[in-house]
Amino acid sequence: MRDYFEQTIVCPHCGHHTRIVVDASDGDQDYYEDCLACCNSMHIIVKCNQETDEVEVVVDADDEQYF
Repeated sequence: MRDYFEQTIVCPHCGHHTRIVVDASDGDQDYYEDCLACCNSMHIIVKCNQETDEVEVVVDADDEQYF
């Protein structure tokens, strides 16, 4: 598994494409980063699967309403 790599993500608020550096050496991560275009917060989740040696990056707006 690559410890550090760049990933292109899309802001869930404005659709702006930006590149982030993902550090997979610490395992699963959950953090927030502001969009460079619209300044809204993006929830970034990094899931590391040690068995398959895969890393998944999920970007969410955290503004969904649950009923």
